[in-house]
Amino acid sequence: MAEARTRNVRDLLTAKEHDHGGTGTILAHRVFAREAGGPGAEFIDLAVLPPGTSIGRHRHGADRETYIVLAGSGLMFLDGEEFRVGAGDVVVNRPHGEHGLRNDSADTDLHLLVFEEELRDHDGG
Repeated sequence: MAEARTRNVRDLLTAKEHDHGGTGTILAHRVFAREAGGPGAEFIDLAVLPPGTSIGRHRHGADRETYIVLAGSGLMFLDGEEFRVGAGDVVVNRPHGEHGLRNDSADTDLHLLVFEEELRDHDGG
């Protein structure tokens, strides 16, 4: 029997309870994780926030994490401010900044692509 050439993301997502101290259970899948010392992003995740769930407010170290909203909408918290985000919006969470995201919709999932990149100094360190 031939090996499947595609997989649907619905089959890959797993439950993640109280992500970063957030509310409820989101669904997530790590699409890519960088090998130690390798080039490129640290990771690339797909996430689905059902209505009423959230990624809790949190900080990272010396890296930049970017959220790309693929579908749905929600309330983004970024460095002391809250604002609405929706499909097509890109939010860059700066190093050491505080950020979180809540799906405040009553009936629509929020789909999100998340990637993190380590910031290195100009000497390659």
